[in-house]
Amino acid sequence: MTTLLAFVFTLAVLIIIHELGHYAVARACGVKVLRFSVGFGGVLASRRDRHGTEWALSAVPLGGYVKMLDEREGEVAEAELPRAFNRKGVWQRIAIVAAGPAANLILAILLYWALYVGGVPALKPVLGEPASGSPAAMASIRAGEEVLRVNGEKADSWQDFHLLALRHGFGARGIELETRDAAGHLYFRRLDLAGLDRAAFETDPLAQLGLSRYAPPLEPIIGEVVPGGVAERAGLAGGDRILAVNGQPVTHWEEVVKVVRATPEHPVSLRVQRGAEVRELEVTPARVEQAGQVIGRIGAGPRVDPALFEPLRTEVRYPPFAALERAVAKIWELSVFSLEMLGRMIIGQASLQNLSGPITIADYAGQSASAGMVPFVTFLALISVSLGVLNLLPIPILDGGHLLYYFAEIVTGRPVSERVQEIGQRIGIAVLGFVMFFALYNDLIRLFTR
Repeated sequence: MTTLLAFVFTLAVLIIIHELGHYAVARACGVKVLRFSVGFGGVLASRRDRHGTEWALSAVPLGGYVKMLDEREGEVAEAELPRAFNRKGVWQRIAIVAAGPAANLILAILLYWALYVGGVPALKPVLGEPASGSPAAMASIRAGEEVLRVNGEKADSWQDFHLLALRHGFGARGIELETRDAAGHLYFRRLDLAGLDRAAFETDPLAQLGLSRYAPPLEPIIGEVVPGGVAERAGLAGGDRILAVNGQPVTHWEEVVKVVRATPEHPVSLRVQRGAEVRELEVTPARVEQAGQVIGRIGAGPRVDPALFEPLRTEVRYPPFAALERAVAKIWELSVFSLEMLGRMIIGQASLQNLSGPITIADYAGQSASAGMVPFVTFLALISVSLGVLNLLPIPILDGGHLLYYFAEIVTGRPVSERVQEIGQRIGIAVLGFVMFFALYNDLIRLFTR
C-alpha cells in the first residue's frame, strides 16, 4: 500500500506541475485553454471554470495534457482567433511548450533548496580498506581516508561521492581523488580505469573500483536474522556471538563476512556462544550474484552500536542563498549526466539495462517513502529532473520535438509542413515505443530475478 500510494502521489505531483507550466504560460500569452487533464483517455470527472477551461481527471493516469484552442484541431470562431495557439508568434509558442519541462526542473530545484536549507542527514565519504588488486588498492588508498573531491568536484556526502564516481568514470581512463586521513594529511590518488569491466561498473561503480564505505570494527555478534533465511534454518538467532569460523577464532564481524562471501553453496562450521552455552553449527551460504560476482550470503546482520557511527555522520546544510546556488548546480549536474547516459546508450557505451520503467519507479517510490521524508523528497526531485530532461529530447510527440519544429520555423521563416510533422509523429511513436518496451522489459527482469 505504501508503494502504491507513493507511486500515485509521485505521478500526480509531476504531471500536475508539468501541465501547470504549460497552462500558466499559455494563459500569460493570451491562449485559450480548453482542457487541463490529469491522465489520458476517457474523462472520469471534470468541472469548468469561469475562463471556459475544463479541469478533468481521465482514465489512464500515466501522463496528462493541456488542450489549447487551435485551428488545426477544429473550427475556431472569428472572435476567438486571437486566442488560438497557432496564431501566436513562434517565440510565444516556444515559451508555452518549454514551460512544462521547465516547471519540472524548477520543482526539482525548489525541492533540493528546501532539503539543503533544512539540512540533509548523510554519511561522510570515508573509505574502507580497498579490495586487493583493485584500482583503489593500486592507488595506495588506506582505510579511514575521507574523500574531499572527485576530479576537482566537492563531495559533501557518500551519496555525492557515489554519483561523482559514476559520472566521471564513464569514458575516462582515470579518476582523481583528493582525500584526507584522520591526522589531516592530504593525498591525491589516481585510480586507473584501464581494463575495467564497464558493464559491471554501471551496476556498482564503487565495487569495481575496489572502494567501500568505512565501517567501524564490529563484534561478531548477530543482531538479527532474516525470517526463513539460511541463518535461521541453521539455528542462529539474534544475540549469538560467533567465536570461530571453520575452526579459526574471530574477533570482528568482517572476518565472518569474508568467509561467508567466499564460500557460496559450501558448508561453513561456526562455533557460537548463546548465553553460557557454546554450540557447533553448520551453515551453507546461499549463492547470490552481486555486481557481476557470485558471493555467499546467510541472511544475518551484525549487532550495531549507533554510537560507533556518530563520527561518520554529517549534515549537508547551507544558508538560503548558498542553498539555492547549490540546488541549481545539482540539477544542472543531474541533467547533464542524464543526457550523457542517454548518449552513451545510443552509441553503445552504456547498457540499455539502465533504462527503468513504471514498475521500478513505483518500487523506488515505495522504498524511499518507507525510509522517510528526506529520501522521498530526494527521489521526487530526481524523477522530476528525469521527466524534464526526457521531455526536452528532440523526439516528435514530446515537447522537445515541438521545439525542434519551432526552431526550424525560425531558421526557414515558415512553419514545418503538416506532412513532415505527420512523419515525425510516426517516428516519435516508434522511438518511444522501443524505449518503453526495453524499460518495461528491464522492470520485469529486475522484478523476477531479485
